[in-house]
Amino acid sequence: MTPPTLDATASTATLDAKPQLGHKPGQTTTLIFCAVLVIGLLFTVYSLVQDMDGAGTAMTTWTPFLLLGVALLIALGFEFVNGFHDTANAVATVIYTHSLPPHFAVVWSGCFNFLGVLLSSGAVAFGIITLLPVELILQVGSSAGFAMVFALLIAAILWNLGTWWVGLPASSSHTLIGSIIGVGIANALMNGRDGTSGVEWAQVVKVGYSLLLSPMIGFACAALLLLALRLLVKNRALYKAPEGKTPPPWWIRGLLVLTCTGVSFAHGSNDGQKGMGLIMLILVGTLPMAYALNRALPVDQTTQFVAVAEVTQQALLKSVAQPAPIDDPRQVLSGYLRSKEATPELVPALATLTGIIGSEVRDYGALSKVPAGATANVRNDMYLTSETIRLMDKNKVGNFDADTQSKLQAFKKQIDGATRFIPLWVKVSVAIALGLGTMVGWRRIVVTVGEKIGKSHLSYGQGASAETVAMLTIGAADMYGLPVSTTHVLSSGIAGTMAANSSGLQMGTVRNLLMAWVLTLPAAILLSGSLYWLFTRFL
Repeated sequence: MTPPTLDATASTATLDAKPQLGHKPGQTTTLIFCAVLVIGLLFTVYSLVQDMDGAGTAMTTWTPFLLLGVALLIALGFEFVNGFHDTANAVATVIYTHSLPPHFAVVWSGCFNFLGVLLSSGAVAFGIITLLPVELILQVGSSAGFAMVFALLIAAILWNLGTWWVGLPASSSHTLIGSIIGVGIANALMNGRDGTSGVEWAQVVKVGYSLLLSPMIGFACAALLLLALRLLVKNRALYKAPEGKTPPPWWIRGLLVLTCTGVSFAHGSNDGQKGMGLIMLILVGTLPMAYALNRALPVDQTTQFVAVAEVTQQALLKSVAQPAPIDDPRQVLSGYLRSKEATPELVPALATLTGIIGSEVRDYGALSKVPAGATANVRNDMYLTSETIRLMDKNKVGNFDADTQSKLQAFKKQIDGATRFIPLWVKVSVAIALGLGTMVGWRRIVVTVGEKIGKSHLSYGQGASAETVAMLTIGAADMYGLPVSTTHVLSSGIAGTMAANSSGLQMGTVRNLLMAWVLTLPAAILLSGSLYWLFTRFL
């Protein structure tokens, strides 16, 4: 008998080291999954009804509630798709290094995605809204507002599903930002303006840099970390394919499980908030009586709110040499938010609207006493004021002294507390959608990350290096507000470790990954812009 060749032996060893991903979940697991899904939906419906009853919302027609139901399902569907699309970021390395069994790893990741959403601060949730066209935010309950929400969410879902179907780990965050940009461009063009006026170009530049730098960061840092590991730890078993299903040494196994947990939690904390922000936008548009203002704020804060508004208005008026009366301050502030160009009327208009807000809250006595018909208008005034203060501070407009700047920020904090809140049921519903999504459809992208980037099986050292870089990168991105894609960092990190380990790269897969990453923004822009134009014709 002819003895097996060295290549045949290596091929057999690699095949034996592959994890078994084809096992289907048992009947008990399926029942638990369906039960959690049904409970989540029932809890969402029950909470909505309770909030509507508590706010005294009157039902005169079913149309807005039908649109609300469709919009919520699409928003939660986006988070569900986001879950299984991005699962590979966390679980590919622990599965292919046999640190955790595949199904246990996926459930583990889903649970920490769930916890990440529940324990998130909510700051990112409202940050994503600032990228949307200001006129659509102020009229989100209109047909154009619903067209905006439907278009950007459906476009993001379609691109995520498309890249998932062919097993390509693209960035869900960049897909959503591209969809928002597409709606902004389409809205500007449809209203006779230059398409560039509907785009937050500073954010586009950040995303562009991220698309360029994320793969380079992941590739270089993971490669360097693996080389450093090889210098410090001489155990050769760490740098070659596992023998059979042998797990790594306890310390590197612990590191892999820790990084898997950290990436899962950070993904839930960051990506889950994007769905929350869009859901709150939908709720404000359809049920302003219940969700436009935070009616849970104590009544005794009304006096403080009014006092801060008054001193802020006086400080703004003193900062202008000859403040002229402003007939329509809302139009001035809306124009500034749209064009980013300050005019002499900007500060007087901001002072006027600040005084109007203070008077409205003083006259009503408390946010909980604002009548249904005035709720949306009061919130819009607060939104315009808050965003104007934010943008003026960012662009250093006004040349205010330290005292005036301090009063502006104090007033912004007051109005943000009145408008930027997330009910518990929204967090729970998004957490369930993202957590359950993590446990479904994960195999396609996990196989790409684990098998199709490099020419050899992922080693223990490679998995630990790539996942550590991914966890530290997403942590730094959250801390400094940088739009770095964990998907790009992890995938390119694995490629970097393959190069550093002289394992070789599958260039066909690498080319497909780069093509998908480059096309994410233009494809999402084109999809969402086209859908927005289409939906405005039907809604």
